[in-house]
Amino acid sequence: MTACEMKGFLTFLILRMISKKSMSGDEIRDEMEKRKGCRPSPGTVYPVLKELSRNGLIEEVKESGREKKYKITPSGQKELKIAVQKFVALFYDLKDEFA
Repeated sequence: MTACEMKGFLTFLILRMISKKSMSGDEIRDEMEKRKGCRPSPGTVYPVLKELSRNGLIEEVKESGREKKYKITPSGQKELKIAVQKFVALFYDLKDEFA
């Protein structure tokens, strides 16, 4: 299963990437292709960005130029911390099975 097929993790992955640095939708798509070997479509990434923005977890960075970039908000940082804790709690006990 590729990252493009793992839509349940897409919001988590995008929020985590944006927490590292401000990114545009195309930069997110490029990074996912580099890391996971598949490039999600704009129709996959941009609705997630819109939802994260609507929920106050990311916000648009005001820069010159046409490309919108997004950064994580304090609420997004809190939400990401909770999501990471849940992810680790859910999957940590499986680590030995994949070693």
